[in-house]
Amino acid sequence: MIVRPYWLEKLYRIWDRQSIVWFSGVWRSGKTTIARMIDNSKCVYLNCDIPAARRKLVDPIDYLASYNENNTLILDEIHRLDNPSLLLKTIDDKHPNIKVLAISASTLPATSEFNVSLTEKTFAVQLPPVLWDECIRDFNISDLDKRLLYGGLPEVLLDAQKSDEFYSEWIDRVFAREIQDLFNIRNREGFRTLFRLLIRNSGGQLDVSKLAQTAKISRPTAYTYINAMEKSHLIHYVRPFHGNSQREITKRPKCYAFDTGFITYERGWTELREEDHEVLWKHLVLDMLRDQFSTREVYYWKDKSNREIDFVLRGSRDEVHLIECAMDPDRLFFRAIHEFRRLYPSGENLILTPAATTSYRFKTNNFELTCSNGVELCELLNLSS
Repeated sequence: MIVRPYWLEKLYRIWDRQSIVWFSGVWRSGKTTIARMIDNSKCVYLNCDIPAARRKLVDPIDYLASYNENNTLILDEIHRLDNPSLLLKTIDDKHPNIKVLAISASTLPATSEFNVSLTEKTFAVQLPPVLWDECIRDFNISDLDKRLLYGGLPEVLLDAQKSDEFYSEWIDRVFAREIQDLFNIRNREGFRTLFRLLIRNSGGQLDVSKLAQTAKISRPTAYTYINAMEKSHLIHYVRPFHGNSQREITKRPKCYAFDTGFITYERGWTELREEDHEVLWKHLVLDMLRDQFSTREVYYWKDKSNREIDFVLRGSRDEVHLIECAMDPDRLFFRAIHEFRRLYPSGENLILTPAATTSYRFKTNNFELTCSNGVELCELLNLSS
């Protein structure tokens, strides 16, 4: 079992200020494994997928009556409970010193009718596929091609050979385990077709009408399925950043699939060309940004002349930070950066590349840029997470 200190330390830091953590991520992303690593002799683990565990929690007041106030309670598969909101509210009201790790496949609001006060008291942490710096440091895998080709689910990342059967079976199992129960979606084939189309077009602008037509489902149904995918962390929206310029794209979000391994599987890639690296590296960068800036929205920028910035983050006051993804920073085009900085002159210009072992600043084309591998983004951009 590979220890993942980054996530353990993150959970401990959150518990110092909040007692309930909602820990979500796709199936087999490693949530339960990380939970089992929590160093606490008074830690109690309950798998809510097991009927006996669910029976214990039917009356939360009675179950918690004999509970030590300094315990840590891990509730795996909490979305299997009839009313997880009631359980968490009872803990918050009656036993505020108990630390809770609520593990789920979906975002907190997707699971039940959570009231606003409970949502505000619950800190949400989403576990992405294995981050690139984790891959090097904890998994001892420094082969970027393997991380991009196989993806970041720990089980497949550690395999010696890539198995296409894993990805196909995973999609079927997630529909059966999560989507049907959480979102009451029954059209397996329609959902599966739409999901695979989104994976193939990952990183592109979302055209729901075209996708619905190809998947042979109605447009409202497509929106319902896409909403379920987003809440289950299967896809991520990146919306366009814009100001007052009429030449900026303002409406079409981009849709990113959750893992590079599924993209290479759907596109039939068994080895990567130079341009493939660029496409897939953006997905790893997006995971870094969404993790390190979990309370901020990540945008992209594009204008009607097809000048484009990969990712954008709002800073303080008038600051707007741009992030470009590049395998080779020396081959970066500056046309888009010039136009973006004409419209938004204040902010950091950040180039994220796996080629950088340490962060460094340089000047070129009248711009000052910072080149980094992305590990210390909060410090580089002087932003809180």
